Formats: sequence, C-alpha cells, structure tokens
Amino acid sequence: MIEIRSEIDPQNIYSVSELNQEIKTLIETTIPVVWLEGEVSNLKFHSSGHVYFSLKDKDSQISAVIWKSRFAGLNFTPQDGMKVIVLGRVTVFHKRGSYQFDTIKMKPAGVGDLQLAFEQLKQKLLDEGLFDETQKKPIPEFPESIGIVTSETGAAIQDLYNVLNRRFPGIEIILNPVKVQGEGAAHEIALAVDEFNEFKKVDVLIVGRGGGSLEDLWAFNEEEVARAVFRSEIPVISAVGHEVDFTICDFVADLRAPTPSAAAELAVPDRIEWLERITRMKHVIFERSAGKIQYERERLTSLVSSYHFLRTPDIIKDFQQRVDELTNTMQVSFRHRISLLQNRVLSLAQQLQSVAPESVLKRGYSICVREKDGVIVKDANYLVQNDKIKVKFFKGSMSGIVEEINND
Repeated sequence: MIEIRSEIDPQNIYSVSELNQEIKTLIETTIPVVWLEGEVSNLKFHSSGHVYFSLKDKDSQISAVIWKSRFAGLNFTPQDGMKVIVLGRVTVFHKRGSYQFDTIKMKPAGVGDLQLAFEQLKQKLLDEGLFDETQKKPIPEFPESIGIVTSETGAAIQDLYNVLNRRFPGIEIILNPVKVQGEGAAHEIALAVDEFNEFKKVDVLIVGRGGGSLEDLWAFNEEEVARAVFRSEIPVISAVGHEVDFTICDFVADLRAPTPSAAAELAVPDRIEWLERITRMKHVIFERSAGKIQYERERLTSLVSSYHFLRTPDIIKDFQQRVDELTNTMQVSFRHRISLLQNRVLSLAQQLQSVAPESVLKRGYSICVREKDGVIVKDANYLVQNDKIKVKFFKGSMSGIVEEINND
C-alpha cells in the first residue's frame, strides 16, 4: 500500500511529477485488468498505427487506446457508434496527468444507440423514397449565386470561400450561419434551408460542416434536416465531415461531396479551365473556318479554269442559234398552217355559196311562200284553194290565189 504523505507537513511538498507518479502507481496497482463494455466514439487512426477512441455509455465516457501490435490482431475494424467489449486496464499518462483505458482485446458487442438510430431513420427514409435517384435535381453548371448553410466560425466556411473564389471569382456567396452541433443545431439547419427557398435568389445550396465524431455530426442525421433538404426546390450539395463520414443528409441531398472543399469544386466550374477551353475552341473554329474558306477558294478557282466553265459563252451562242432555228421553223410551220386554213375557209365558202337560195333561184328555180303564215311551200298538200301565195324569182316576185291543186 502506498504511503500518502500528510498534507499538514510543510516539509513534504509534492512536485507535479511526484503527485502524478503516485496517482499512476495507485491506479495501476489498485484497478485490475477488467472487461469493459461501451460504445466507440471519436475513433482516430494515427499514422503510427495506434488507434485512439473513447468508450462511452449514456452517462459517462473514458479515453482508450489500442496499440498497433494489438490492433493488427483484430478480426474486424471498429467504427464510431459500434458497441464493443474490451479487455484492458486503466493506465495513467504521466506527462499529462491523464488516464486512459489500455485495450488488450476487443470484440463487437452490437450496435450503439446512435448508430442504431441512424440505421433506423435511414431505412425509414429509404422506404419513403427520399433517397431515390429520380428525385435528385441536377446541379446547375454555371450558377450565379451560392447559398451556404454552415457555422460562420468553423473551418468549413473558410475552405468554401477560398475554393469558390479561386475557381470562379466574383460569384455571389450568401451565408446563412447556423449551429452545426449540439442542441438546436438540426432545427437551425432545417430552418436555414427553408429560408433560402423562400429567398429564391440562389442557384445551389451547400449544407455541411467539417469532420468530427458521430456525435459531432449528429445534427445532419436528424429527420428534420433530411426532410428540409428533400423538399428544397434549390439543388442541395451535402458536404458533411470527411470522405469516410456518411450522414442521412448525404443520402437525401441531390449531390454528396466528401468534404466542404470538394463541394465548392462541384458547385462551380473552374474559370481558368473554361477560359482555356474557350480559347482552344476559338482556335479550332478559326482553323476550321480558314481551312474551309481556302478549300472553297481553290474549288472556285478550279471551276473557273475548267473546260466547261470556259465553254460557257460558246454554249450560250449554240443555244441562241438553236433558238433562232426553232423560231424560223415555227414561223414557217405557222404560215403553212395558216395557208391551209385559209384555203379550207375559201372552199367552204364556195360550197356554201353554191347552195345559197340566190344561187338556186339564179338557175331558174323559185320559192313559193304561203302568205298567211310565211311558210315556204315544199308540198302542194300544204295549200288549199283560195290560199294566197307569193312566188319569189331570182329577179322579182309575184302574188296569186290558188285555184286548183294537183298532187301528182
């Protein structure tokens, strides 16, 4: 048993190192190797190969470590939110005067409360269709204004400002500052998303924060935030934590970025890259246009100097001569046709003249007309006694009364 020097003895004053050493000796020799059950939190994989984390329950937590050699013997990889059972002992880090649980063995004991809540909400929203790809809105290629929902004091906002201004200088950036962890954070985040949609003057939203433990990121796993992001008419890019961190917000958002800096790169094009692309396109268009003009110029020169082009005046003269020949042929044909028609008309006139009444009368015939109705008498039966008649001769006429009718 360690002897504790009396505090009333002014001759026995402890140095900090001495006190920490006595505490270390007391704790490490008093508390035996034990099995401990808790939920993994604040998990960090150090570059040395050692793994640092916290073990917690609903009321308390203790820092813990598992050294590289022991971690290599695990048959699983611990994760934040995972419930585990660990074998180890309490040790004191003398230089800092802090204690931690030195893990010898570790095995999974189930899913932690936060992780369980995460999985349950994830499944619920999945069943409702909030993660469907058909619901995702496209991110505009050239936004004029970016809305950001994050803390105004965190590293994330500085990363976003730096990348956005570097990639597309002059773009409008509007920050709606919110708490990103702790009580009330989820409500502030959801409200900020709704306010941007009422504002209606930004083209895309970036919602997120820097990395942290499962507890630190928990606001972005709340149903209130998920539903606000889903109902947003403005496309939302989720940028929560580091590349290995996934939240409910990531699944609901229209696009998930592994980090806030990556979200900024996804939100806006690289101005320099586009200027270079436009310059290349101008050069391509100029070269193609110049090539096309040169091709057409050479083609025109070739046509002008071609045999057929040079013969064009001769061809025109040939056609003019042909037109003259056709005109003469047509005129001759028309005159011949007119002559034939004239002769035909004369012949018909002569025939008509030969059968005209005057011609008949001239040959000694006469025409008898019944005076009462002017009918030409062709048959003696047309007449009766005492009918008045008029007889016309080639020269002159006479009138008379029918005295006798002979039908022979």
